[in-house]
Amino acid sequence: MRNFDSDCIFCKIAKGEISSEIVYQDEFVTAFKDLSPVAPVHILMVPNGHYLDLNDCAESDKELLGYILLVGAKIAKQLGIDQSGYRIIVNDGPDAGQTVFHLHFHLLGGRPLAFKNQ
Repeated sequence: MRNFDSDCIFCKIAKGEISSEIVYQDEFVTAFKDLSPVAPVHILMVPNGHYLDLNDCAESDKELLGYILLVGAKIAKQLGIDQSGYRIIVNDGPDAGQTVFHLHFHLLGGRPLAFKNQ
């Protein structure tokens, strides 16, 4: 498990130094409501150790990455969107829209989700 970064907002949330509406937390991952939701359900899931993005992960992190997806499914069920459908998204790098450089997964649901062509 990686250490926290003392300057990272998501690390501070995972450590409980910054208040957030946490919906799930264990020794590996913290999940909390996004402050600027784009869907009725918009949860951010972050590994408790600091990773900048997917490119910062190694082969040895594959269990953690898979575990985060399983946590996403557990949260979707907990929030009642597992049957209607949900999306899990990772924005990796500035061109993809990543604004906080701590690897995080967006869990979106609670309404029909469409793809937009840009």
